[in-house]
Amino acid sequence: MKLSNIKKEKKKENQPEKLDESDTISIMKVLEEAGLSEEVLVSAAMELYVPHPGVETREIAEKVFKREMLHALSDPNLSILLYAGMLLEKAGEKGELPGMTKETFNKDLTFLIVDEVIGMSIAKYISGDKGIFEYVRFDKLKPGILSTLGPFMDDVIAGLIGGASANMYSRGKSDGDKAARKPKKIAAKPKRVEVTKVGFAG
Repeated sequence: MKLSNIKKEKKKENQPEKLDESDTISIMKVLEEAGLSEEVLVSAAMELYVPHPGVETREIAEKVFKREMLHALSDPNLSILLYAGMLLEKAGEKGELPGMTKETFNKDLTFLIVDEVIGMSIAKYISGDKGIFEYVRFDKLKPGILSTLGPFMDDVIAGLIGGASANMYSRGKSDGDKAARKPKKIAAKPKRVEVTKVGFAG
């Protein structure tokens, strides 16, 4: 919800009409520095791609998935949630998580479910309940980069990819439906021009 959409009486005091985001850190840049470039994320998503109305080919799917992922990453709330997952991963690697040793963290024992809670939250935030189904699919099969990530990061990225993937299928179909409903321009029939024969007087 944009600040401008909130009724004046419901705004907190001193809320700006517009936000200056010129000095903010891009979450995509943070992900890239962690080895999670746009290409790497798209590649992992496409390993589980299934042709679907609106995204019938891999080429179209890549384009729509990328659009949905970048749209999701433009939300500061999601960016901060992803960043929180990354910080938890770093803390776990150093043995700094409360109630958990470094050894326990590295073993990713089955009782550790907070990582999955975060992954599901990310997927659901992006695309609702359908995102959770996609998250589970990516979390179980761990395509591409997911198979190399740590206990928190594999779920964080599975949530991001799962949420964007779910929107790719639903909005991709919507794109296709809109294109199908769009009236096709019918080429105007060329006007018939009558040609009179011109001869030479004999």
